Amino acid sequence: MSESNVHIQLRQKQDYQFDVQFGAQVPSLLADEPAPLGNGVGPSPVQLLAAAVGNCLSDSLLFALRKFKQSPEPIQCDVYAEVGRNEQGRVRVLQMRAVLTMGVPAVELEHLERVLSTFETYCTVTQSVGQGIPIAIEVYDSLQARLK
Repeated sequence: MSESNVHIQLRQKQDYQFDVQFGAQVPSLLADEPAPLGNGVGPSPVQLLAAAVGNCLSDSLLFALRKFKQSPEPIQCDVYAEVGRNEQGRVRVLQMRAVLTMGVPAVELEHLERVLSTFETYCTVTQSVGQGIPIAIEVYDSLQARLK
């Protein structure tokens, strides 16, 4: 996980549809608000936020396990974002829940307790977003045993 500045560019195509450009080597993405504001032809800002949290957590778990030469693949992550109104009546992401599932039984992984106690602290996005939005994190193995 490198330290660097990130630049993306959003260009409005029409209404609430934006072409999100990440740079020369990465394909662009069409983002859109769901109806009634937009047409829902691309992920919404809330979906992109949830995807960023889930992707970063998945990367952090994989990275932490690979440091110990472990192979948890394939990893799956489901992120649930609760959207509702805050005290001022404004629509906000109130909380998130990330459920990570590894592709192997826990007994096949060494140093798992150590990894589970630290991996999320290295997740740049989740730690940043978590300062304003509560994020619950659960981890399961391939046998659906809850590990965290």
